Amino acid sequence: MSAVSSRDKNMLVITVVVVLYAFAALSFKKQLANWKAAQRTYVTAQKKLQEESALIAARGEWSAKYEQMRDLMPVFPRDKDVDTHWLNIMDSAATRNGFGIARRQTIKEAEVGDVYELPIDCKDWEGTLESLVKFLYDLNSEGAMLDVRQLFVRPSSKPGYLKGTFTLYCAYMRGDAEKKPASPPAAPATPAEAVPGAELPASAPPSETPSVETPKPVPIVPQAGTNG
Repeated sequence: MSAVSSRDKNMLVITVVVVLYAFAALSFKKQLANWKAAQRTYVTAQKKLQEESALIAARGEWSAKYEQMRDLMPVFPRDKDVDTHWLNIMDSAATRNGFGIARRQTIKEAEVGDVYELPIDCKDWEGTLESLVKFLYDLNSEGAMLDVRQLFVRPSSKPGYLKGTFTLYCAYMRGDAEKKPASPPAAPATPAEAVPGAELPASAPPSETPSVETPKPVPIVPQAGTNG
């Protein structure tokens, strides 16, 4: 067996060093990618923490706004259907402003915290730009109960008219079903001879049978000069 020359040894050493450097480079590249991903996660978490801290710090302000908006929202019994109520409000605003809504339907209500939302999907509306603006203004003047979140507009075949679709969200709250107050018990009949506000004497008998007062004996005093 021939001995390994110094040139072969050097080549072997160089090869081993290159392999180690390549392995270190690949490992460093992977670690660098992991570090950058962790850095992005840290920045996102830090930003979220700052936002949540700001919300917690403004808790009093948000609570006051919530109570103010809560007073503006109508409260319906839990078993009451509210579709007709909101449809009438929307249709009335559309009629006042010459805004035509051809097709609309309600979607199942959703519970969002203490508030319920009823979406109304209006699939086909048509009107002028002025009537659209006035219609949206009327809805906004109703307070926090009505909110148009999705509005799509495109030109209509009629000159000067627009058409499209929108989704109206109606916010309200649910409470216990309304209970009618119980009717007060009927007052007992007052005798015809009774005087309002007068009280019966304590010795008066409570029965219908009148009592007969026994007369007291009158003492007989003898007169002078009269013989037995």
